Amino acid sequence: MPSAMEGSEGGDEGDILRYEETEDDNVSPTDLSELLKEGTKESHDRAENTQFVKDFLKGRIKKELFKLATVALHFTYSALEEEMDRNKDNPVFAPLYFPLELHRREALAKDLKYFYGEDWKEKIQCSEATQHYVDRIHHVGQHEPELLVAHAYTRYMGDLSGGQVLKKVAQRALKLPSTEEGIQFYMFDNISNAQQFKQLYRARMNALDLDKNTKERIVEEANRAFRFNMQVFDELDKIGRSLAEEAQDGGVPVHDGKGDVRKCPYYADTQGKAGPGCPYHTAVALARQPLVQLILAACVAVAAGAAAWYVL
Repeated sequence: MPSAMEGSEGGDEGDILRYEETEDDNVSPTDLSELLKEGTKESHDRAENTQFVKDFLKGRIKKELFKLATVALHFTYSALEEEMDRNKDNPVFAPLYFPLELHRREALAKDLKYFYGEDWKEKIQCSEATQHYVDRIHHVGQHEPELLVAHAYTRYMGDLSGGQVLKKVAQRALKLPSTEEGIQFYMFDNISNAQQFKQLYRARMNALDLDKNTKERIVEEANRAFRFNMQVFDELDKIGRSLAEEAQDGGVPVHDGKGDVRKCPYYADTQGKAGPGCPYHTAVALARQPLVQLILAACVAVAAGAAAWYVL
């Protein structure tokens, strides 16, 4: 999800959310691109300091959490691109309609198929924070289409900037294939030069026929979009803290006998086929055998006698 942020390609991690790489002498302070740049600085700073983003940039991203972030992106972009398609002929948005270059739905479908399998649609669901974001996008697209500019700008310009840094971090940290499965979302095959395309996009924004009040509302909506993204980040961070640490060096966590046995990593192996059971439950079953109980009692007696001898 953090690809909603922009950053300078190849720049410092601390500047991952920066939208503008170069200054344009032809830009006026009243141009929409400049108003957005200045008006969202604080949101940029807050977003780049969310725990989820900071951990991601350091390569501290669990695969399960990355999968959930991809799910959130799927629902977000499905809503955004549905509303963009709806308004593709509306003059308040039409100049920013670049489906071939920008749309992410097909790329995200490939990523989800890679992570979840052919039946990925049946395995995913929209989270609460993402649903709030999706609902707002649909409201804007259907009732205030001029504000759709803010959501498109916040998402796509970020994907082409900071998102490219995150692509490399994810590929390295999660040991994803060099053939780029799992990170198709970050691949823009129909954009040969990201910097030039972003300049074109900003020029198109500045050419929109908008009055001062509408521009201010778009800046306000861009800040709202950042807040939605930060809420999704915070939601993912909470989920991440509840996830067990992923096994290292081939190790597998062991069920502790508490809670739902189906969460035991050995559970699947015991369903419908012979195989090793969960160590905890295997031990409990053995302890209930009369012979084992007799042996355990004898061992306890011997240990108690030895302890008494040592104390005396």
